[in-house]
Amino acid sequence: MVDSRSSVTFSGHQYLRQRLVLSILTGKHVRIDKIRSEDKNPGLRDYEVSLLRLLEKVTNGSSFEISVTGTAVLLKPGVVSGGPIIHDCPLSRSIGYFLEPLIMIAPFSKKPFQLTLRGITSDDNDLSVDLIRTVTLPHLQLFGISDGLELRIKKRGAPPEGGGEVQFLCPIVKEVKTLNFVDPGKIKRIRGIAHAVRVNPQFSNRMIDASRSVLNRFIPDIYLYSDVYKGDESGKSPGYALSLLAESTTSAIHCSEAVSTPGETPEDIALLATRALLSEIRHGGCVDRKHQSLVLLMMVLGSEDVGRCRMGEPSVRTIQFLRDIKIFFGTVFNIAPADPADSSNTELLYSCLGTGYVNVNRTLG
Repeated sequence: MVDSRSSVTFSGHQYLRQRLVLSILTGKHVRIDKIRSEDKNPGLRDYEVSLLRLLEKVTNGSSFEISVTGTAVLLKPGVVSGGPIIHDCPLSRSIGYFLEPLIMIAPFSKKPFQLTLRGITSDDNDLSVDLIRTVTLPHLQLFGISDGLELRIKKRGAPPEGGGEVQFLCPIVKEVKTLNFVDPGKIKRIRGIAHAVRVNPQFSNRMIDASRSVLNRFIPDIYLYSDVYKGDESGKSPGYALSLLAESTTSAIHCSEAVSTPGETPEDIALLATRALLSEIRHGGCVDRKHQSLVLLMMVLGSEDVGRCRMGEPSVRTIQFLRDIKIFFGTVFNIAPADPADSSNTELLYSCLGTGYVNVNRTLG
């Protein structure tokens, strides 16, 4: 029987990743039931089971109990052990699906992470490995996690066959710094990576030209890089994508991306990514929508001081994440308009008192 004070129960398959992460960080047992219980194909999907197996590899002493029908799972978390790990991701989701939750727990492990993941490197559903390398990891540096933090893209893998490989290296920290990031600044430069594998290499240049045709109106400092992978390094399927990021004078980063789909020209993909980037910049704040959850979690784990960050309106996922944080940590955020005098400004100021989370796994060694 699990002690009710240290266990939490949820229903439904949504937000599974963030609840598993919070469970591992707090040590609270979590039970998730009614996972697609009304679906024609009930229970956990192959990529969710694969994520559970990966979390089992990176932790020591964790126990995962899955019901016979797969509609309920119970996690009793152990300690995050880290070290060298190799994992093959299923082709139903990209590597980004598995990397996002691991980036949240990697700094708090016993040994530095040396994680090799194989599978699809970019798709429509999750962050691509390019954005994780150029945007997600710099967000960790805001909290003092930087020396030895790296993501190496060894091979690219486009859907449906994949064949990509990445290596994630993350140092361990004793505790994270308090964040005070309230000035979004002005956009000063735009960077981008266009890649094309197993198709005409000219596709990269076509995406870059189409993207520049829109962005050149706004800012002169634009550098879009064409990333070429040949032979075995280009994976098993043809595909191309464009990842864009805009950096401000205060190092706030906004990002967007678009991945090739059948029947779409490289110009269509480029315009899709470019318009998404402009929409993200318009949304405002110091952190873009894709990284709100990561930054808010690190603010909660920060030292016992008030952390503040200015962001745009929370996404649906972020709202649920704030509720889950209250359940696991008991921390409540104070959310107020960033500029009360300007009624047209939708940006908000998020502030909370850090829990002073200390990496106890590190001292066990």
